[in-house]
Amino acid sequence: MEMENAVAKHSIPLLTPYKMGRFNLSHRVVLAPLTRQRSYGNVPQPHAVLYYSQRTSPGGFLIAEATGVSDTAQGYPDTPGIWTKEHVEAWKPIVEAVHAKGGVFFCQIWHVGRVSNRGFQPNGQAPISCSDKPLMPQIRSNGIDEAMFTPPRRLSTEEIPSIVNNFRLAARNAMEAGFDGVEIHGAHGYLIDQFMKDTVNDRTDEYGGSLQNRCKFALDIVEAVANEIGPDRVGIRLSPFADYMESADTNPQALALHMAESLNKYGILYCHVVEARMKTVGEVGECPPHMLLPMRKAFQGTFITVGGFTREDGNAAVAEGRTDLVAYGRWFLANPDLPKRFEVNADLNKYDRPTFYISDPVVGYTDYPFLESTTA
Repeated sequence: MEMENAVAKHSIPLLTPYKMGRFNLSHRVVLAPLTRQRSYGNVPQPHAVLYYSQRTSPGGFLIAEATGVSDTAQGYPDTPGIWTKEHVEAWKPIVEAVHAKGGVFFCQIWHVGRVSNRGFQPNGQAPISCSDKPLMPQIRSNGIDEAMFTPPRRLSTEEIPSIVNNFRLAARNAMEAGFDGVEIHGAHGYLIDQFMKDTVNDRTDEYGGSLQNRCKFALDIVEAVANEIGPDRVGIRLSPFADYMESADTNPQALALHMAESLNKYGILYCHVVEARMKTVGEVGECPPHMLLPMRKAFQGTFITVGGFTREDGNAAVAEGRTDLVAYGRWFLANPDLPKRFEVNADLNKYDRPTFYISDPVVGYTDYPFLESTTA
């Protein structure tokens, strides 16, 4: 009977094993990094132990929610940090819980750049960015509140190495907390993406102008982090085709290819790319499924895609060789046992969007039900 189960499992592409560098994954269903806003005062909380361990399976790969690299990196309430000793100590039991269940756990490190306001910044200063272009106010994800952004301050050329260093130190701290590696957040209109995208970056120094110059900041960070913790423990998330937070590029295919080819020089573990159909957060648009293929072919490490995947098109993406691993966000949030549900093709819990970002330590967080155990 067990043999039959194993055969059935391996006929599902998402549930086939995969060797990602030093990590032996038992399946290809990845927990995407999901901001949950339950780290009070930027400190990871004990309730995150249950949340992440619920979503861990032996040989499963999890990416932690975006975690700030410094006191200027914040732009949302109660997102975790990893720049102080207190943060590191608070992450340790969470990482230990994932490892206890056999999971592989990376910490996503980020800086929001101009997606912030004075209220989140030390001494009420202006947020920093590649530019001083302000963001328009936006309706928050709950559909009611309006997010107001303070016009950013343009970083001087001389200041940029210190920001790069913040990422390096955050990576070192993540390793001290016990994480298996880090994912650099270079997507979704945050600081690194702001530098890369030509509709935002209007610099005239070595960090602006040409495609190569606009990508220099991202690659400086990749190099610093890879040198600090080893390239085999580093991934990066990119969204070249997206227009999140008014960060679009006029030639996304060129940006995608340039980044893929440049990343090869550093030998990093993986590249995690947002599907072109995800132009804005949460909306799946019509888009051919092969938009990322040139990037996939160019990048020599593990390729992870994310963005509106179902069980069916996730399986198809793996079966057709368009990706190695598929990251799931909302469905994994609502289905802690998502790989198991995919295995038996069970119905999925529906996600409850209004509770995505509330600060309750249980509701919409650790209270989604598991499948009833099918074995006696």
